[in-house]
Amino acid sequence: MKKIFCGLLLAVACLSANAQSGTNSPYSQYGLGVLADQTSGFNRGMNGLGVGFREHNQVNFINPASYSAMDSLTFIFDAGVSGQITNFNENGKKKNAKNADFEYAVAGFRMARHLGMSFGVLPFTNVGYNYSTSAVLDADQTVGYINQYKGSGGVHQVFLGMGWEPIRHLSLGFNASYVWGDLNRSISNAYDEGSGTSSSSINSLSKVYSASIHSYKLDFGIQYQLPLGKKDNLVVGATYSPGHGLNASPECTVTSVNPITSVTNPTTYPIEDALELPNMMSAGIMFNHNNQLKLGVDYSLQQWSKTKFPVYKVQNNVPAYVLSDDYFSDRHKITIGGEYGRGEMVRGFFNRLRYRAGVSYATPYVKINGADGPKELSVSAGFGIPIVNAINNRSILNISAQWGRMSGDGLITENTFRINIGITFNERWFMKWKVE
Repeated sequence: MKKIFCGLLLAVACLSANAQSGTNSPYSQYGLGVLADQTSGFNRGMNGLGVGFREHNQVNFINPASYSAMDSLTFIFDAGVSGQITNFNENGKKKNAKNADFEYAVAGFRMARHLGMSFGVLPFTNVGYNYSTSAVLDADQTVGYINQYKGSGGVHQVFLGMGWEPIRHLSLGFNASYVWGDLNRSISNAYDEGSGTSSSSINSLSKVYSASIHSYKLDFGIQYQLPLGKKDNLVVGATYSPGHGLNASPECTVTSVNPITSVTNPTTYPIEDALELPNMMSAGIMFNHNNQLKLGVDYSLQQWSKTKFPVYKVQNNVPAYVLSDDYFSDRHKITIGGEYGRGEMVRGFFNRLRYRAGVSYATPYVKINGADGPKELSVSAGFGIPIVNAINNRSILNISAQWGRMSGDGLITENTFRINIGITFNERWFMKWKVE
């Protein structure tokens, strides 16, 4: 047990230290950052499907009601990493970026009959970008400027959850999470006057946005199993997470620098309790044939449009850092996918594989210059590979490939190819041995 807790503590440290390595997307400069794919290696093979799935040998933290289905006598530990290549395309200009990231670490076990528990750590959002733009200000091309954009950080969560089946076929569950993180963004500009010179009489300006988050998040889940015959059943699931403030007071520090006198003039604009989480809800259905073929559909809604976000504005030559109620849009996402496998006890390596695939489409949750941000389309395919040795035949290696595209009218197009690797250790910890 000590090894598992040490592993989770290491996971927390990895998430805190490497949050900025999870993305290079310029879209992470908006809102709370790019929303993380909060799924395990098992779900990612189906592109994140899981609201209606009940697995006895996997921790499905998408819906905490599923914890009641976990096997007795076993302790499950699941951790995952990913590597990705992203191509950015804007007006014919292309650039590639590579990332590797620690994704999650979770554990679960059955506490009592029809009662399961899980705990773990995973990312919620990622911020990481560094790019610049430049242009000239006059027709003679004697005065130009360069803007530098940088950002790092993200929001993470560590959770503890339970799932309970109080009556046959009906399961309830919850995850209680502590969320924390730092969001750091900066914009700086400098001017260049005259050919071949790097000096200017125009003041340079920089804006630094920062926020530190320490709050909580609650997720509630429900699942109902409907038998359709001896070999078939249908599972209907739903989750709900109430929105609330994040106990964060972001600041914007604006600094003007005179290039001749080097005199700086910083001004800080704070806002109390300005960041929020929206109401989040999802529903899903899964058809299970003989525990071999599983097909499902998930729909989720995040009501970001009901939340506000701080923005820096200059109105009538008066600068201010104010809350905007027109910064976010509601995020809708639909996922379709499935899994096929002949079973865990059949002969032959390829017969024991679990084959998975899925596709999803999501609308943006942020607005950019008053218009909708990029839409997301992604597909994935993967395998669940059993790990068989002399002492264990219950652990699984989950590998999947995922392609995603973020695009919008007049916006940068991102094409990402990602490899996800997760390993689920399933150990018989609680079995009583009988000596004859």
